[in-house]
Amino acid sequence: MTELSVYIIAYNEAEKIADAVKSALWADEVIVVDSHSSDNTAEIAAALGARVVQLDFEGFGKLRNDAIAACKHEWIFSLDADERCTPEAAEEIRNIIADPASADAWYVPRKNWFMGRWIKHCGWYPDYRQPQLFRRGALSFEQADQVHERYHIHGSTGHMQTPIWQFPFKNLEQVLHKANRYSTLGVDRLENKGVRAGMGKALLRGLWSFFRIYILKRGFLDGWAGFVIAFSNLEGVFYRYAKLRERQQRWDLPPDRE
Repeated sequence: MTELSVYIIAYNEAEKIADAVKSALWADEVIVVDSHSSDNTAEIAAALGARVVQLDFEGFGKLRNDAIAACKHEWIFSLDADERCTPEAAEEIRNIIADPASADAWYVPRKNWFMGRWIKHCGWYPDYRQPQLFRRGALSFEQADQVHERYHIHGSTGHMQTPIWQFPFKNLEQVLHKANRYSTLGVDRLENKGVRAGMGKALLRGLWSFFRIYILKRGFLDGWAGFVIAFSNLEGVFYRYAKLRERQQRWDLPPDRE
C-alpha cells in the first residue's frame, strides 16, 4: 500500500498547530518543519505524535525543498499551519495515491474562513496555490525565493475536487503583521529583477492590486472581508516598493550634517 508523508511548515504557531497536526494524523507520517519558534509550537506538535524538524529560515523556497527532503515516503502532502485537511479531502487523497495511474502533482482547492464568513471571491476560492499533493521528485522550488516561492513541476498534474480549509487570520492585527512581513521579504525579489522604485510606481502597483481583487475578482461581494483583503494587498504592495526605495536610497543612514 502506498504511503504518504505530510509536512507542515510552522513558526510561532502555538494557537494553530494542534488542529493542523490532528487533521493530518491519518497519514503515515506527519512532520512539522519548525524554524526555531520562540513559543511551544514544537512541543505541542511532538506531543501529538508529529516528528519535529528544526530548520533555519532562509526563505520559503529553500525551506520547502528541505521539508520535502525530510519526508520518508513516495507521496508527499504539504499543509500549512493555518490549514486543515478535512476527512473528505483525506479520502480523495487516499484514492489518488492508491491509483498507479494518478497524475504526479495535484493542485488542492482551499476554502478560506475570514472575518466570520467563508470567502467566495477575491481570488480566495478555490484558491489553488502550488501543488500540495505530489510524488517524490515531481515538485521543486526556487532556492532563492524568500516569499511567493516559484516552483517547477516534473511530471503530469491534476486538480483535486474536495477542498481543504484555511483559517489565515485570527484578527486584523495578524493581517497587518503578515502584510508587513511579506512586504519585507518581497524586497529582495524586486531588487534582483533590477526594479527601481519610485513613489508613482509604488502607488500605481498598490492601486492595481486593490482594483484586481476588489473589482475584477469581485471582492465587493464579500462585504467587509472583501474590502479588507483588497486593501491589505494594496498596503503590502505599496510598502514592498517603498521598502525597496528605502534600501536603494539608504534612508536608514544618519545625515552627515544638520
